[in-house]
Amino acid sequence: MGADFPLRRAPVVPIPGREQGLTGRGASTNIGNRFERLASAPDEEWNHAEDPGPQTVLFEDATSSLLTTNDSPDIGFEVSFNPYRGCEHGCIYCYARPTHEYLGWSAGLDFESRILVKSQAPLLLRRELSAPTWKPQLIMASGVTDCYQPVERRLRLTRSCLEVLSEFRNPVSIITKSALVTRDIDVLGQLARHQAASVTLSVTTLRQDLSLALEPRAAVPAARLQAIAALAAAGIPVGVNLCPIIPGLTDHEIPAILKACAAAGARWAGYGLVRLPHAVAPLFEQWLGEKQPAVKDKVLARIREVRDGRLNDARFGTRRTGEGIYARQIASLMEVQCRRHGLDGGLPELSTASFQSPAGRQLSWLSDAAEIPRRA
Repeated sequence: MGADFPLRRAPVVPIPGREQGLTGRGASTNIGNRFERLASAPDEEWNHAEDPGPQTVLFEDATSSLLTTNDSPDIGFEVSFNPYRGCEHGCIYCYARPTHEYLGWSAGLDFESRILVKSQAPLLLRRELSAPTWKPQLIMASGVTDCYQPVERRLRLTRSCLEVLSEFRNPVSIITKSALVTRDIDVLGQLARHQAASVTLSVTTLRQDLSLALEPRAAVPAARLQAIAALAAAGIPVGVNLCPIIPGLTDHEIPAILKACAAAGARWAGYGLVRLPHAVAPLFEQWLGEKQPAVKDKVLARIREVRDGRLNDARFGTRRTGEGIYARQIASLMEVQCRRHGLDGGLPELSTASFQSPAGRQLSWLSDAAEIPRRA
């Protein structure tokens, strides 16, 4: 079930940094890789105005497995998959950007223009679910980069994986910033009938202009609200994730976002404060200077306030929620507004009771009421 598209296998040629923003891209530079001692830079003859910026290039990811596990106390799932590495959405704040540095690339433009594709993802998933050692459990689709990023419209790898999950009736939860998820309402509906599917839309802001700058190739806010409404109308459990909340930039929108999402049909809400690990911090600072110069100092000061004086705090327990008075105010505001709009019920329990083997035999050791426990 391989995808029919050209894949590049080529040596990495770093894309020089730049001083101005690019239309359709979150980052405007290819910041240096912390693992590399050499870096490239534009010479005096390089013309910024004539350089259109990098085109998106797809590379084959010849991985031999699809499902990954984690034991993080900050993450509410243990098993996840994603057909893509890197993300063309280009969210400037994305905490996953530094993962591209392990490939010898940059967390900047490379992350959003050099996309690794797991073309065998559906086959790998089928093999792993068929293994005698597989214990049916919740699988998260996304978790790092978005499984519904633009290239999915053409390659349909996420949809093919959902079809495999539907065949096995293995529970799946999706988190995305893309309205493309509504394309797969038919498959998600099949899973939902077995209490085996949920979808969370990430909504960062209701301002289209800010969204286009922060998340240039993700769905605009209105499209995400429409996606919530479409999923809810189809009977698919759907919620919202205010992630990231950016202190001094988007935090004042919390009540309006929750109200709009509840009106659209969302059933729960979560949040996370912006995280700026490694190269993401200087990229975000540069973005503020280019796109939001009037509030740059205020935003950075607020982030440091909730991050113990730094721009990032990687400690378990505080990296999602921050600490200090301002962080507690955000937490309290979320709690009050979620309760006000009926979004305080939490993620629904998904069930493994209907899981079936490839031959269609229900596993004998599963009880009819088997449920997946949620992490605290």
